[in-house]
Amino acid sequence: MADKKAAAPKTKRVQTVRERSQTDAAKPKRRVLKTAESVSKPAKAAHKGAKKALKPFSPLLKPFKIRPVRFVGRVLAKVLLINYLISSVKELKQVTWPNRKETTKLTVAVFLFAIVFGALIAITDYGLDKIFKKILLS
Repeated sequence: MADKKAAAPKTKRVQTVRERSQTDAAKPKRRVLKTAESVSKPAKAAHKGAKKALKPFSPLLKPFKIRPVRFVGRVLAKVLLINYLISSVKELKQVTWPNRKETTKLTVAVFLFAIVFGALIAITDYGLDKIFKKILLS
């Protein structure tokens, strides 16, 4: 057993950049499909969310499914910013609001910053006032 040479650990061969690019070029479709899937998922979710948001108004929107009226509806929607309002409501539903403890901490931080900044401005103003009075009045 002592006669056998110690086997060197096998290391995995790392592909060069050229080899990687050649293998990637051989199958570009999958990469494109992955990108298309990742883009279409949020779009589908947003579309479903818009449908849910408009569900209570479906009886009112029934006439707008007719082609000539649809054009008028799109124009009115752009003028009245309906899409903007719908997307704003959806975005507000996604907001996570801070709890009472976090709100207190952030409020204290804002007040402290305002006090310190105000003090710095007051000190600077006082110093410049004294300097200009000495220069201009002497």
